[in-house]
Amino acid sequence: MQAMQQKNKTAFFIVTPSFNQAQFIRQTIDSVLRQSGDFVIEYFVADGGSSDTTKEILKSFASKLSFVSEKDAGQTDAINKGIAHFTSLQANYREIYFAYINSDDFYAPGAFSLVAKYFQSHPAASWLAGDAKIIDAQGKEIQTVIRAYKQLLRKLFFLQLLYILNPIPQPAVFFRWEAIRSLGSFDNSLQYTMDYEYWLRAQQKLGKPIFLAKTLAAFRIHRESKGGSSFEGQFAEELQVAKRYTTNSVLLALHSLHNAVILFIYRIIK
Repeated sequence: MQAMQQKNKTAFFIVTPSFNQAQFIRQTIDSVLRQSGDFVIEYFVADGGSSDTTKEILKSFASKLSFVSEKDAGQTDAINKGIAHFTSLQANYREIYFAYINSDDFYAPGAFSLVAKYFQSHPAASWLAGDAKIIDAQGKEIQTVIRAYKQLLRKLFFLQLLYILNPIPQPAVFFRWEAIRSLGSFDNSLQYTMDYEYWLRAQQKLGKPIFLAKTLAAFRIHRESKGGSSFEGQFAEELQVAKRYTTNSVLLALHSLHNAVILFIYRIIK
């Protein structure tokens, strides 16, 4: 009887890739587990064998989530482990939404309820992108101008825009599970922009996302994060990804120009 009731339930499949982020991961985990609504949360943390206290923190949540702590090939590999883990659970639920949240980011209260509501009111939509605030290591909101700029771009969004820049905040993105099954795993060859490549792949196969003008998450930039320490490598890789999906020289030139402008601004900020 319980199994039949569960099959009529909606579920959120959430994966967190993790490596040596003990100072932040408890907040990440709490932000997932404290979501409330008429749904089930299946949560998987793929830790890359952290040398800090991450594993002890994960053990303290062992009754509420699943996790592994073992050497992996990096963030993308960890996300793909989560997708593989959830494949065995997909038959247990009627409707499933998937997302990944990094171990230094967190969800806003009520985010999952908003996502479920919008997916239910847009049955043809395969993926959804909300808004995310940008914070520092202490949780203080930063880069409000950049956030406002990306909010504007999402309001003006057209299909070719994604070849020029990425205005979609990763921790605020959710997919229907059917879309994940169609798109497959994230590209393990990418170190920084596996999300951007996935957005381009999704747009190509499924069309553009629903844009939800609600704050669903917080994206943290700090000294140890990729966004805080390796933004030049990130933009270089992003351009190479864009070249996979378009040969339009104008769009690629605009992508290069936009990268140069943003890098100049980032150097001033930092």
